Amino acid sequence: MPCPALPDGFDFTDPDLLHHRVPLPEFAELRRTEPVHWVPQQPGLAGFGDEGYWAVTRHADVKYVSTHPELFSSYLNTAIIRFNEHIQRDAIDAQRLIILNMDPPEHTRVRQIVQRGFTPRAIRALEETLRNRAGRIVESALAGAGPDGAFDFVTQVACELPLQAIAELIGIPQEDRLKIFDWSNKMISYDDPEYAITEEVGQESATELIAYAMNMSADRKQCPAEDIVTKLVAAEDEGNLASDEFGFFVLALSVAGNETTRNAISHGMHAFLTHPVQWDLYKRERPATTAEEIVRWGTPVVSFQRTATQDTELGGQQIRKGDRVGIFYSSANNDPDVFDAPESFDITRDPNPHLGFGGGGPHFCLGKSLATLEIDLIFNAIADTMPGLQLAGDPRRLRSAWLNGVKELQVSVS
Repeated sequence: MPCPALPDGFDFTDPDLLHHRVPLPEFAELRRTEPVHWVPQQPGLAGFGDEGYWAVTRHADVKYVSTHPELFSSYLNTAIIRFNEHIQRDAIDAQRLIILNMDPPEHTRVRQIVQRGFTPRAIRALEETLRNRAGRIVESALAGAGPDGAFDFVTQVACELPLQAIAELIGIPQEDRLKIFDWSNKMISYDDPEYAITEEVGQESATELIAYAMNMSADRKQCPAEDIVTKLVAAEDEGNLASDEFGFFVLALSVAGNETTRNAISHGMHAFLTHPVQWDLYKRERPATTAEEIVRWGTPVVSFQRTATQDTELGGQQIRKGDRVGIFYSSANNDPDVFDAPESFDITRDPNPHLGFGGGGPHFCLGKSLATLEIDLIFNAIADTMPGLQLAGDPRRLRSAWLNGVKELQVSVS
């Protein structure tokens, strides 16, 4: 294969890069020339003492890494590909208590418990409540628009339904949902100077969220109720989560179920308003395939990482034991070997084997059904209530090493 034509020092996890764009042309270059490519880094730059990572860019290779946890560990260096350079190693190791950063068999045990909250029955039980909430969210945004009809879609619409869904799912009082929003924002915003969030503030927010959830857990152990929390922490003879395990589960849910779905909705709205033919099609026909294409198109998580547990081969490269391996979902979801015209936003795309919920294997997203339901409900409500929505400005992106985040998207109903 020819050598990739990338600028010297190009790093796919550079937060300044993702602050401006997802590097789709560079991903395409790697898929064509060197689909598993070594990216050098200064030791300590990403919070790790090594000299870089392997960027995995093809759909098939991302799936392979995702489905072979015995070769590629989430536990050894966690799934986060780049931390702040000032983070201490013990702070990284502490994150191994989060389900995202576990390997089997411990991951299997915890997942078998928490998936009780995501059964088809549990999700169906939420649908009518969330449908009503979606309608009220959109109506409230419309009523609160400025004199020119403009408002911020991210804060007024996109963030609300995921927050309210989490609150409904695990019994957080709705009046506390803004605490979850604030804590989760601080946990993932340490790379964005606008928020002036230090690593310490992020850790403090994580601690507060975990403590909040542990208090919920303790309450249910004392006074069981007919809710998901009781099923997870107080169910007799079924195995249950310890209070600290429940706390770390809620922490993971606040990011996986809030930040990612919020960003998918924001990217989806921007895609519709920059592809008016697709918006007209959606308003007219409401295809059931819409949510999956929004997730493929937006791919809220650009990448996670794994660490090789032994010497192995991948994509023609020799991976050494201990090497970090970055699995780039944004690249996999634009692989022309899998998707016809991946550069096209097509809400009728079917089949759509995107990896926006992970590449399969033990870490495939538990909340996929809930996330796609939320996306369907909110866009149905938008199409019903403000079908003439227009862009009023370019999206303002989050500065992040691994999230495809949108901080602000000004829209107008005039």
